Amino acid sequence: MSKDTLGKDLIIAEKPSVAADIARALGGFTRHGDYFESDRHVLSSAVGHLIEIGMPEDEEVKRGKWTFAHLPAIPTQFALKPIEKTEDRLKTLLKLVKRKDVARLVNACDAGREGELIFRYITRYAKTTKPVTRLWLQSMTPAAIRDGFARLRSDESMQPLADAATCRSESDWLVGINGTRAMTAFNSKSGGFQLTTVGRVQTPTLAILTEREEKIRAFVPRNYWELIGTFRVAAGEYTGRWFDEGFRKRDDDPDLRAERLFDEARALALADRCRGKPGVVSEESKSSRKARRCSTTSRRCSARPTGDSASRRARRCRWRRRCTNGTRC
Repeated sequence: MSKDTLGKDLIIAEKPSVAADIARALGGFTRHGDYFESDRHVLSSAVGHLIEIGMPEDEEVKRGKWTFAHLPAIPTQFALKPIEKTEDRLKTLLKLVKRKDVARLVNACDAGREGELIFRYITRYAKTTKPVTRLWLQSMTPAAIRDGFARLRSDESMQPLADAATCRSESDWLVGINGTRAMTAFNSKSGGFQLTTVGRVQTPTLAILTEREEKIRAFVPRNYWELIGTFRVAAGEYTGRWFDEGFRKRDDDPDLRAERLFDEARALALADRCRGKPGVVSEESKSSRKARRCSTTSRRCSARPTGDSASRRARRCRWRRRCTNGTRC
């Protein structure tokens, strides 16, 4: 018996663009609104998540009764609810799933936990028992798509991923709904309904933003100086910036940098000590996996090139200089 006699495969992708790519790769499809069809396949897509989980209606607590007495909120089973703004696309998929000439389903949602969840919620909501296979793509080239259809995975092999996706979804919901209702009840003790949302991702992200905003508001400007020198060599001139070779970071003062001087008198003194002084330069080269690094030393002055250099070596290497009079630059 041929496959055509057994019915068609319904391919469900995660996004319309992916469905269009699959149609081009397999060929022979005709478009009918939100789905494609060929002699052997029906092809359509979700638009991301079409279904969300929630509390069964008979177990739901109305907003005005969000009190600690009704916590924790743990449903006996999670209800699946269509997302209102994408309900039309869900209805299209449900009609295709229930077509009598559709014998099998192909999960062509994105290769990952979230793609697995999107497809599983659709089939659970449709209450279908039709067999399922999994298209697993790591590339969207036509050749990779055709190869993926030649190597469809069994539904049983994807069950662990589906379980992980469901666990993540339900745990997020439990954290969000119980945290939101607890914080709302706490903030509404003095009267009114003070909705305070909480979420596994939302709350720590908000905490990061709040911490950063507090640092910005508490910031106190500080003046600092940098010492820039012009070095003359046979090949021309280049500029270098002084830095403290013994610098160590300090957790209690994140504004400190090796090249920053917060004492104007010290900065001027260092400049005076090096201004117009000759230097003797020696060179040492050390091998490195990433790049060749050089250091040159005269007596007491240290600098890094900061701009265009007349010397190729000056651009590529880290320079350390010391003044011949034994004082720091």
